[in-house]
Amino acid sequence: MTMAFRIHEQGGPEVLRWEEVPLPPPGPGEVRMRNTAVGLNFIDVYHRSGHYKLALPSGIGQESAGVVEEVGPGVDGFKAGDRVATCGGGGLNAYAEARNYPADRLVAVPEGISDETAAAMMLKGLTAWYLLRRTRPVQAGETILVHAAAGGTGLLLCQWARHLGARVIGTVGSEAKAALAAEHGCHHPLILDPATLPARVKELTGGAGVPVVYDSVGRDTFMASLDCLSPLGMMVSFGQSSGSPPPLDVGVLAAKGSLFLTRPSLFAYVARRPDLLAGAKELFGVVAAGAVKVPVRQRYALADAPQAHRDLEARRTTGASVLIPG
Repeated sequence: MTMAFRIHEQGGPEVLRWEEVPLPPPGPGEVRMRNTAVGLNFIDVYHRSGHYKLALPSGIGQESAGVVEEVGPGVDGFKAGDRVATCGGGGLNAYAEARNYPADRLVAVPEGISDETAAAMMLKGLTAWYLLRRTRPVQAGETILVHAAAGGTGLLLCQWARHLGARVIGTVGSEAKAALAAEHGCHHPLILDPATLPARVKELTGGAGVPVVYDSVGRDTFMASLDCLSPLGMMVSFGQSSGSPPPLDVGVLAAKGSLFLTRPSLFAYVARRPDLLAGAKELFGVVAAGAVKVPVRQRYALADAPQAHRDLEARRTTGASVLIPG
């Protein structure tokens, strides 16, 4: 048995129940890992609230770091004592003291990267990787727009994009968050006002607009984001913390300059193990080199996950947050 959060109905943070759950020996192709740190992500809110429907009862959470305790039949490449991290693909069960996990969805954590950093960086860091390197590869000399630039993924996007030689415009919700974004690679942090954002972006780009917008906010920023793009630009809508974007007549994309629109998901980009390992290698590389820092700015006891969700939804957090098992 182990302690874990379970959801029996979807709703507010109060539906998270800290319960004792069975933990059988790892099956074929699985390892048992004891979590030392668990990542907190906005997708966890979507799963808990019902924005994404779940088969109930369900666990919650996709990202954690820990130590392998036992390996099941047929597992090669991992052994007891190995430090490992996850980023989804093994079910919603990260909010737990220990869990069984498919070995082919694990990555080894290299020396020099702490468990907290690994738990905070896998999902958000691999998201930054696929957005900047795969969905719409950023080139040196380009100016890009990143929404929620002081959030966990936003801070990584700003740093990595700057490392690639891009100029970063970022939107934030306060002066304090503007300062934080600037400390982490954002050249032009702007307090978000969707009504004036396109004009401000055009001013900063000499009237050209940007070739790509990375938008995790959704409803509040979607139309303004389209108006920030240059002709043939790409709108990358990878989240909706403010709600789903409004329905769109695709003819609008033509009218605004033959724009591209995509709604990508990390799990499509790392569905094949070679892609997962390639992304993790590049992510660990930029972090180890110091080009991208992973600021863990909030820590909660794992049992306090409901409060962590309240803070995340109220936008009281910046950077990454982790849950620490007792």
